[in-house]
Amino acid sequence: MTAPQPRPRWRGFTRQELALIAVTAVWGGTFLIVHTAMAHTGPMFFVGLRFVSAGLISMIIFRRVLRDLRWQEVGAGAAIGVMIFGGYGLQTAGLQTIDSSMSAFITAFYVPLVPLLQWAVFRTPPRWPTLVGIGLAFIGLLLVAGPGAAGLHLGEGEILTLVSTLPIAGEIILISLFTSRFDIGRLTIIQLMTAGLLGFAAMPVVGEGAPEFSWVWLVAGIGMGAASCIIQLTMTWAQRSVSATRATIIYTGEPVWAGVVGRIAGERIAPLAIVGAALIVAGTLVSELRPRTGGRAAASEGAEGAAGAERPEPPA
Repeated sequence: MTAPQPRPRWRGFTRQELALIAVTAVWGGTFLIVHTAMAHTGPMFFVGLRFVSAGLISMIIFRRVLRDLRWQEVGAGAAIGVMIFGGYGLQTAGLQTIDSSMSAFITAFYVPLVPLLQWAVFRTPPRWPTLVGIGLAFIGLLLVAGPGAAGLHLGEGEILTLVSTLPIAGEIILISLFTSRFDIGRLTIIQLMTAGLLGFAAMPVVGEGAPEFSWVWLVAGIGMGAASCIIQLTMTWAQRSVSATRATIIYTGEPVWAGVVGRIAGERIAPLAIVGAALIVAGTLVSELRPRTGGRAAASEGAEGAAGAERPEPPA
């Protein structure tokens, strides 16, 4: 019998890991794209355009599975879609008034937040690294808020972005509940279309009118929709052979890439806020650590590397 050949590597990384690094860099750049688009359109319209575009592209990709759509899948996908709308609606609104890099660092707070919500809903206590990670991320958030003589200051954009991490974390939990029960293709279509249609429906509620035509919001919205589909498909392919722990380390680079892209575009972050951003990133890393408890943990880690265990996914 021929021994299995090791996966080809390029400077220590497999093709799958390089693909995840690439999509993480794209994620980081999307914050600047949305921030730029906000000068030409309102947040609800953009959320609608972005996710309806993603939903239509997903319908083309998964068109063969639509004929077997069940009402239970509609309900599950709609529930996830509501969380997507809440998370990205608030995040996009926040990007009207704060820089893209700052938005990315605050959004990263959703990673240590997921175990807290699981604790509250499912009574599953978090591991000690998660509690340490939450503490680091919270301290980082305080530094990002800019403590001074007048105390902490969070503007409207920072508050909206911070609140957005709650539905984003809720989205992660619902996805973990439903993906093993229903067809991924049908679930993806329903959740994306729900988020997009809610975005359009919310426009009159928040007093937002249709924007004047601009190639900026058109290209950005459709491009973001296409990017969301490509990213999800790439993740599904890559994580069949990349462990959850290694994938999470790669995904933690998302706000770092956003900071790099924002810096190139001329954004500036105060020195204290940079320290806070670093603590938020460190908190997301620490919260995902899995302490070894002996041979069983080692065996579990090996199984994870072969099959790819569940982990929080970054925003699409």
